[in-house]
Amino acid sequence: MKFLFPLLALLLAGVSLLTMVRAPDWMWTWKLTILTGEFGHWLALLPLGLALANAARPASEGRTLTLALCGIAFLGLLRPVYSAYRQSAHLPAELTAAFGDAAPAGPAFEFSRLYRLGGVAPAAMTTEVFARPGGQELKLDFYAPRRAAAEKFPNPGPRRGAPCLVVIHGGGWDGGDRTQLAGWNSRWAARGYAVAAVSYRLAPHWIWPAQREDVLAAITWLKAQAGPLGIDPTRLVLVGRSAGGQLAAAVGYGARDPAIRGVVALYAPHDMPFVWSVSREDDALNSAKLMRQYFGGPLTEGNRALYVSASSQSLARTDSPPTLLIHGELDTLSWDRHSERLTARLAELHVPHYYLRLPWATHGFDFNPDGPGGQLNDYAIDRFLTAVTR
Repeated sequence: MKFLFPLLALLLAGVSLLTMVRAPDWMWTWKLTILTGEFGHWLALLPLGLALANAARPASEGRTLTLALCGIAFLGLLRPVYSAYRQSAHLPAELTAAFGDAAPAGPAFEFSRLYRLGGVAPAAMTTEVFARPGGQELKLDFYAPRRAAAEKFPNPGPRRGAPCLVVIHGGGWDGGDRTQLAGWNSRWAARGYAVAAVSYRLAPHWIWPAQREDVLAAITWLKAQAGPLGIDPTRLVLVGRSAGGQLAAAVGYGARDPAIRGVVALYAPHDMPFVWSVSREDDALNSAKLMRQYFGGPLTEGNRALYVSASSQSLARTDSPPTLLIHGELDTLSWDRHSERLTARLAELHVPHYYLRLPWATHGFDFNPDGPGGQLNDYAIDRFLTAVTR
């Protein structure tokens, strides 16, 4: 029994290290990193309580060690909060430098939001069929803007409709669906944006470029239905997470469509030959298998052009749409080097861009929109959307 308190403190201190170092390549540790990074301010109550209970015990062996370990755990679990607070001080100015001045979006970080309970009320949503390739129905979920677009956008487009966010889900190209993080879609509908969360055909049954054609078909359908939907077909922004971020950037750059005003890609790969070169069978995702499924085989000289055609790193041009890249440095599923490399390429081409790098965050950190990373992510996207859809 005398070792219980030190062991609990050691466990909490070990868990807190996931806010500082990349977790091992095990799926459950990735999810634990989301917990420590974006809910650590809640978990910090555990070492605090343990320290108080330890102080109330009679003097015993291990008491000082327990207190020290609790201090390490407490500070480690609050590291994301401290880091986000510091980063929020210069984030507004950096976004202004990247995309120009935009309407204020409120503070970039608020301590009060960390402990906010409850989410945004679901927005009005309809499900529509936008294409039938090979007889397979592809659907999108359309979230109507909850308040008058004119309130948020004083200079509406030619059809006086709301800008539309085309949201492309993740899932390694062989899984996931358009219902991912539906609360996020309602959040932006509440701010005056229309949101279309789209489906696409999945690997391995369908290989690239089927997914690109499906996203383009969704864009074509949205433009054709702009009047009934109340959207401005000249103000579209592509948004994707993980595999969806790869699609958003590849389609956004490859389409050369002026209606695509911007691209938002969260923790996504962008140079598919490079991705293949760092893929492994024994990582958390079996990424080599995912790549073979997506392209119908491993990278060879014979199919290199196919890999390149899916690479925003290669598709980027001087007239590519403004881009917001977001990635956590502790991501074990999609290396943050992918976003770094695309950032360098966009800088070479003088494409307006910003890379929001979160030192404590991992894949899927935005699951909690009110966590440290979630707040900075929310602010950056809000500023970006306001700037590119004006």
